[in-house]
Amino acid sequence: MGRLRAGRARRYARRRPPAAAIAAVAVVAAATWAATTHRAGASAPSVGTPSSETVGPAAPTTTVPGPPPGSAPLRLLRVIGGPISPKSVDATDTGLVFAQNMMYRHTMTVYRSDGVLRRTIPDSVVLARFGVHGHPGISRGAPVEAAVTPDRREMWVSNYSMYGVGFGPEGSDTCSQGSGAAEGYTDSYLYRVSVRALAIDGVAKVGWVPKYVAVAPDGRWVLASNWCSYDLSVVSTHTLREVARIPIGPYPRGIAISPDSRLAYVAVMGGDSLAVVSLTTRRVVGSIYTGSNPRHVVISPNGQFLYVTLNQPGEVVKILRRTGRILGTVHTGDACRSLTISSSGTTLYVVNYLSDTMSMLRASDLKVLQTVRTGQHPVGITYDPVTGHVWVAVYTGAIMVFGPR
Repeated sequence: MGRLRAGRARRYARRRPPAAAIAAVAVVAAATWAATTHRAGASAPSVGTPSSETVGPAAPTTTVPGPPPGSAPLRLLRVIGGPISPKSVDATDTGLVFAQNMMYRHTMTVYRSDGVLRRTIPDSVVLARFGVHGHPGISRGAPVEAAVTPDRREMWVSNYSMYGVGFGPEGSDTCSQGSGAAEGYTDSYLYRVSVRALAIDGVAKVGWVPKYVAVAPDGRWVLASNWCSYDLSVVSTHTLREVARIPIGPYPRGIAISPDSRLAYVAVMGGDSLAVVSLTTRRVVGSIYTGSNPRHVVISPNGQFLYVTLNQPGEVVKILRRTGRILGTVHTGDACRSLTISSSGTTLYVVNYLSDTMSMLRASDLKVLQTVRTGQHPVGITYDPVTGHVWVAVYTGAIMVFGPR
């Protein structure tokens, strides 16, 4: 991804293609389909205040409408544009989808499942209001990833960097523990966002340049992978305090947590494995070989399998969690990035950053069912159980929503 400073961000924004152009590319591009089926708005000026009316969460959805995931080819349903630079998209499972727009927009944008913008949440906070001292006045973040709590009441958001009094230089993807210390890096913060009020209502300090964030299924812990400090922050959702910072190794990224909330699996992108972390002892208790450059990891709903993207090889790997045995590998495209799984556990969806595509896979054997064109640099993806649709964050300025034909 490289180093993205403010000046580069402005140049990057200027060269983004319009959403209409992205839509045209996706509509006319050819898609492959395997004939197989399954069996079995701008930010508000006020600090930390949303820019439209309050929206309450709906009950979590258990029945997904439409055909079963993977049983029909996907088509482009809509392209969402506007002042966005989405690094990730995350469904709440209650009819809302969050997009995190990094330092380029300093916002999170929240949409209904039908694509209607419900709120633009600025990343500006007065940290003193949350009991944090040493950073007077307004501080800003750079929202990068998000994860919803099991009760669907809160969304936790990681900030690539913090900006304001008392904070060090902007983070970098080419950092290290040594360079971060030499340049004066400072800890970042997670934001807790109320899904009902759609406003930031809490913060928690973590390490340098946090990337991925995950919430334990029991709701007790929030984990953040700190890219530049090479460690994993464990935050109590009760106290909003960091209770542990666990050394992981160069460039921790994706996180998956076992259904019993006992183990976390952290993709060590600078290596070839997942670090296995005990959330009881808060120590690394093992590792699972994946192949080089693991970036993202998801766990099957039953907890039996791990699915990992290998960024540089452009592959997805299926692993038996109990033994660590690799059950299958498939190439999906150049620089595959984020991965999501359907609520049924039958279908995977992965974005291929340099191929400008999204692939749909059958989870049982990793068969590529379909590959569709996206806009330039798809980077984030989420599955929305409310509709059965797949949302793709296109880093160059759009969100694309796909659904079955």
